[in-house]
Amino acid sequence: MELRDIEIFLTLAEELHFGRTAERLHVSQARVSQAISRQERRLGVALFDRTSRRVTLTPVGRRLREDLQQALDLLQQGLARAEAAGLGAGRTLRLGVFGHAGHELRPLTDAFRARYPGIDVKFGEINGGDAFTALRTGDHDVNVLWLPVAEPDLTVGPTVLTGGRVLAVSADHPLADRGTASLEDLADNHVVDLGPDAPDYWVASMVPTRTPSGRRIPRGPAARTFHEILSLVATGHCVHPLGEIAARYNTPPGIVFLPIHDAPTLQWALTWRSTNDSPTIRALAQTAADLGPISL
Repeated sequence: MELRDIEIFLTLAEELHFGRTAERLHVSQARVSQAISRQERRLGVALFDRTSRRVTLTPVGRRLREDLQQALDLLQQGLARAEAAGLGAGRTLRLGVFGHAGHELRPLTDAFRARYPGIDVKFGEINGGDAFTALRTGDHDVNVLWLPVAEPDLTVGPTVLTGGRVLAVSADHPLADRGTASLEDLADNHVVDLGPDAPDYWVASMVPTRTPSGRRIPRGPAARTFHEILSLVATGHCVHPLGEIAARYNTPPGIVFLPIHDAPTLQWALTWRSTNDSPTIRALAQTAADLGPISL
C-alpha cells in the first residue's frame, strides 16, 4: 500500500465521509473511492460498509486502521528524528522579542531546544517604532509580533502568546488612583506617536486612533523605543497602551500600569520573512503549534 493510499484510508476512517475526505486531502471523491476499492480488491476483504446514508468501518477495517496508525506514527517519529539530526549542531536561530517576552517564551524555547539540541536560540530586542526592519535585513530570523501583521513579504505563523493590555500613566495622573482604565480614557490624553516606520494598521491595533464611541485619540509626542515611551509617560507628557507583560517586568518610578478592562486580548505570533523560510524556522513553528499559545 502506497503512503498516499494509507493517508486516504486513515482519513476516511476518521471522517467516515467520502466528500469530506476528498476535501480535506484536496483530491477528488473518485480518487478516494479508487484508492479504497483498489486496497479492498488487493486484500480480498471489505474495509468499509457503505450505504446511501452512512459509511462505517468493518471489523477488518478497524483493525487495519489501528495497525496502520501505529506504523504511520513510527514513520513520522523517525522522520522527525532524521530532521532533527539534519538540522545539525552549531546553528543559531535569532528570535526578536519585545522587552522581557523572552522569559515568557521559555516553555517554547525549552521545548524547541529539547527537540533540536543542536540549535541555539538567541534573543534580539525589537520596538514598536521599527518592528519589521530586522526581519527584512536578516538580523532576525523570526520576530514575535502582536497581530494583525499583514505585510506581503512576511509570513505569520502560530500564535505563541496571548494576554491583556495596560495603560501606562504617570503616578500623579488623575487616572492613577482609579486602578483601571478604559479605551475611552485615551481620548482625553495624548498617546505616543511611534513614527513613520511602523505601519498605521499595525500600530492602531495596539494604540487605536479612535475610541469605541468614535472619539479621536490625540497622538504625540514621538518615541521609538520602550524606554523613550516610559520617559514621556513618567514626565506626564502622555499616556500609552502596552501589553500587560510590560507591567509584569517593569516597575519604573513615577509610572503606574492600569489594566484596560475593555481592550481586546492581544495575540502575539511568530513572524518571518517569506523568502527566509527554512527547516529551522519551520521546526520552531511546528513546535509552537504543538505547544499552543502561552497565556500571560
